[in-house]
Amino acid sequence: MSQTFETDDDLRPEYDFTQLPVVARGLGRKQASLTVQIDPDVAAIFPDSGAVNEGLRLLMRLIQQSPSQPGSKSVTASKDE
Repeated sequence: MSQTFETDDDLRPEYDFTQLPVVARGLGRKQASLTVQIDPDVAAIFPDSGAVNEGLRLLMRLIQQSPSQPGSKSVTASKDE
Protein backbone atom coordinates (compact mmCIF):
# COMPACT_ATOMS: atom_id res chain seq x y z
CA MET A 1 0.00 0.00 0.00
CA SER A 2 1.71 3.13 -1.21
CA GLN A 3 0.63 6.57 -0.11
CA THR A 4 1.67 9.82 -1.68
CA PHE A 5 1.52 12.93 0.45
CA GLU A 6 1.61 16.34 -1.08
CA THR A 7 2.24 19.23 1.25
CA ASP A 8 1.95 22.90 0.62
CA ASP A 9 4.87 24.28 2.61
CA ASP A 10 6.90 27.45 2.51
CA LEU A 11 10.36 25.84 2.62
CA ARG A 12 12.77 27.15 0.10
CA PRO A 13 14.11 24.64 -2.43
CA GLU A 14 17.72 25.32 -1.32
CA TYR A 15 16.99 23.90 2.13
CA ASP A 16 18.26 20.34 2.01
CA PHE A 17 17.47 18.28 5.08
CA THR A 18 18.40 14.93 3.56
CA GLN A 19 21.85 14.93 5.21
CA LEU A 20 20.61 15.57 8.77
CA PRO A 21 21.23 12.75 11.24
CA VAL A 22 18.20 10.79 12.40
CA VAL A 23 17.81 10.85 16.16
CA ALA A 24 16.59 7.53 17.50
CA ARG A 25 13.68 7.64 19.91
CA GLY A 26 12.33 4.95 22.16
CA LEU A 27 13.84 1.94 23.91
CA GLY A 28 16.59 1.30 21.34
CA ARG A 29 18.33 4.64 21.67
CA LYS A 30 21.66 5.10 23.39
CA GLN A 31 21.77 6.28 26.95
CA ALA A 32 22.52 9.94 27.32
CA SER A 33 25.91 10.75 28.75
CA LEU A 34 26.38 13.15 31.61
CA THR A 35 28.84 15.99 31.28
CA VAL A 36 30.45 17.25 34.46
CA GLN A 37 32.90 20.12 34.68
CA ILE A 38 35.84 19.50 36.97
CA ASP A 39 38.32 22.00 38.34
CA PRO A 40 41.75 22.33 36.67
CA ASP A 41 43.65 20.87 39.64
CA VAL A 42 41.49 17.73 39.48
CA ALA A 43 41.77 17.54 35.69
CA ALA A 44 45.58 17.57 36.03
CA ILE A 45 45.39 14.27 37.93
CA PHE A 46 42.79 12.58 35.70
CA PRO A 47 43.84 12.69 32.03
CA ASP A 48 40.56 11.36 30.59
CA SER A 49 37.03 10.22 31.45
CA GLY A 50 38.21 6.64 31.96
CA ALA A 51 40.58 7.73 34.71
CA VAL A 52 37.85 9.80 36.37
CA ASN A 53 35.46 6.83 36.29
CA GLU A 54 38.13 4.52 37.70
CA GLY A 55 38.85 6.95 40.54
CA LEU A 56 35.18 7.36 41.35
CA ARG A 57 34.62 3.59 41.34
CA LEU A 58 37.53 3.19 43.76
CA LEU A 59 35.97 5.82 46.01
CA MET A 60 32.62 4.00 45.83
CA ARG A 61 34.27 0.73 46.88
CA LEU A 62 36.04 2.43 49.78
CA ILE A 63 32.81 4.00 50.97
CA GLN A 64 31.00 0.66 50.75
CA GLN A 65 33.77 -1.08 52.73
CA SER A 66 33.84 1.62 55.39
CA PRO A 67 33.10 0.19 58.85
CA SER A 68 31.31 3.34 59.99
CA GLN A 69 27.56 3.03 60.35
CA PRO A 70 24.99 5.73 61.08
CA GLY A 71 25.29 6.72 64.69
CA SER A 72 28.85 5.47 65.10
CA LYS A 73 31.78 7.72 65.91
CA SER A 74 33.27 9.33 62.82
CA VAL A 75 36.99 9.35 62.17
CA THR A 76 36.98 12.96 60.96
CA ALA A 77 34.62 14.48 63.50
CA SER A 78 34.92 14.22 67.24
CA LYS A 79 32.36 15.32 69.84
CA ASP A 80 35.24 16.17 72.22
CA GLU A 81 36.49 19.03 70.01
